[in-house]
Amino acid sequence: MLAVVFTTSATCLSAEPSNISGVASVIDADTIEVHGQRIRLFGIDAIESSQACTRDDGSTWRCGKDSAFALADHIARSPIDCDVRDVDRYGRLIAVCRKGKEDINAWLVRNGWAVAYTDYSVDYVGEQRLAEKEKRGIWSASFEMPWTWRRNR
Repeated sequence: MLAVVFTTSATCLSAEPSNISGVASVIDADTIEVHGQRIRLFGIDAIESSQACTRDDGSTWRCGKDSAFALADHIARSPIDCDVRDVDRYGRLIAVCRKGKEDINAWLVRNGWAVAYTDYSVDYVGEQRLAEKEKRGIWSASFEMPWTWRRNR
C-alpha cells in the first residue's frame, strides 16, 4: 500500500516508493488511475490523446485516442499491480505496471502504442525497435514524438 509521509510543511507531501494494486481506469495511454491515485507508466511516452498521426495516403488518424483505447481494451477490468519507482512533479506515481506477469509498459511499446522514453530509461528500446520494424500501431503512420508535440503546443 502507498505510504504518504507528511513533512513539517503542511503543503509538502512525499510518497515513498511502494506497490499499488487494483482495477485501473485509463486516463491516456501512459497514465492510469488506481484507487484515485494517478500513475504515470515508467520509461515510456505515449502519443497524446488529442494528437493525430498521418497515414501514407495523407489521411489523418486519431492515433492518440486509439492508443488510450488499446490500453483500456487490453487491461479491461483485470487487476493490475504497479511497482512504484518515483513520484513526478505533478504528484503522479511513476511505476512499472503488470497485468498478471505481463509488463503493461512493454506491451504498449511493443504494440506501437507508446515509445521508449529514453530520457528516463532504455528499458523498452528493444520493444520499440520491434514495433518500428513491424509497423505496429503508430509506426504504421508518421507522427511527431509526444515530447516534441507537447513542447510545440
